[in-house]
Amino acid sequence: MSASVSLGSHRGAPGGVPRHLGWTLALLALAQLLYALDLNIVFVALPEIGRDLGFPGQTQQLVVSAYVVFAGGFLLFGGRAADLLGRRRMFVLALVLYAVSSLAGGLAPSREVIIAARAVQGIAGALLLPSTLSLINTLFEEGPKRNRALAVWGGAGASGLTIGALLGGVLTEHFGWPSVFYVNVPLGGLIALCALFVVPRDPARTARRTFDLPGSLSVTGGATLLVFALVEGPERGWGDSLVLGAFLLAVVLLVLFAVIEKRSADPLMPFRLFRNRSLTVGMLVTFLYMATFGVLPYFLTVLMQSVHGYSALQTGLGFLIPSLAIAAGTQLGERFVGRRGTRATLVIGFGIGVIGTVALAFGFDADAGYGLLVPGLVVSGVGQGIVWTAMWIAASTGTAPQEQGVANGVASTALNIGNAIGLAVFTVVADIGTEGRAGEALKTATADGEFLVVLLTAAGMLVGLLVTLLLKHWPASAAAAASAPADEEPLAAR
Repeated sequence: MSASVSLGSHRGAPGGVPRHLGWTLALLALAQLLYALDLNIVFVALPEIGRDLGFPGQTQQLVVSAYVVFAGGFLLFGGRAADLLGRRRMFVLALVLYAVSSLAGGLAPSREVIIAARAVQGIAGALLLPSTLSLINTLFEEGPKRNRALAVWGGAGASGLTIGALLGGVLTEHFGWPSVFYVNVPLGGLIALCALFVVPRDPARTARRTFDLPGSLSVTGGATLLVFALVEGPERGWGDSLVLGAFLLAVVLLVLFAVIEKRSADPLMPFRLFRNRSLTVGMLVTFLYMATFGVLPYFLTVLMQSVHGYSALQTGLGFLIPSLAIAAGTQLGERFVGRRGTRATLVIGFGIGVIGTVALAFGFDADAGYGLLVPGLVVSGVGQGIVWTAMWIAASTGTAPQEQGVANGVASTALNIGNAIGLAVFTVVADIGTEGRAGEALKTATADGEFLVVLLTAAGMLVGLLVTLLLKHWPASAAAAASAPADEEPLAAR
């Protein structure tokens, strides 16, 4: 997969957009790989982090949770910042923040420091994802060129979810757990530096817009608390006062956000955006994608390490096959969209995913070897890649350039909350029957619980297939015309 292929020219575009955007796309894809890597790279390193820094038992999950909570809470803020402050500026700022927080994580001498570093990494991720997507969706005109760009970007991102586990295993095995943080430092710094020379400058703004501070504060606080409650619920118990308090305050803040947005002259998230059915369905699909496909790497890691006793390196190598399958699927997704349309492609992707994931479930057996997982990993991975590319195409279609950041923030927030809810629900299901067991009995109960979970994710993919049937032909020009007062020209006019 080559990201440096030329994808077209833009004459006279604001900000000095060059004729050939291949290098820009390569950089954006690399940034997405970095973002996706960090979602899973620490999973296989958690036992070592726990031993070195004194995390007892289940509290090791806080290293993952801190990232997920803050990434989920700040995504809409990140999308708005990209729209108002400049996409390239936020892209570079996010990468620098990533590099600095990763360095702090690798050097962390205590639990408190590493959790704080992961929280800042999460904020950096929330700034990075919407800015990267909005750069793609404004630099490449809607249609085949944007679809090809999203396929390249999607190939990097979807593969990164599984490559993260592979790289995490290799690094942890040979260099220790700090290396899973240090790898982000030169990578993030280099991408940020190259962006100053490769990514086109932000165009000048011709209309004055506000940041909607009350809306930003209420939705960021509400989303952060919601994800916190969903992540911590399985660990602390759903009746825990902290979890219940977070849920209650999240609801209050999100209701307040809705009231603020309805009355604001320049809202953070204009509700008219949801008149665009493509964005609405795309948001629902991203939610279901991450609640189903997106939770599988976690349960695969538990199966390999806790049930089969794989080392960190062996676990990482086990993710190589699905990584290649997902990368192939992202490219198929772009081709299918061009030939059959977005809706048909999503249906195909989810259909393949259901079949592959059902097959994968039969590999979740305490006595089964890795070979029994392979057919399901391949078929499910291809379906996952197809859906990943097509869902971002759906989410970006028909939104005006000046609102791509917040639209992508909406879809990305749905993605993150889907992952939090999926893990919260499915970890509870997986733990049924494991209480009070030890040794081989615990391994058998764990595998049995995960077998049920994987079948349930397949059922969730079937729901995703049904949701995509709501996606009809939606004229992009009509949706774009309904957008906010323009402060940029549409690409078609450039």
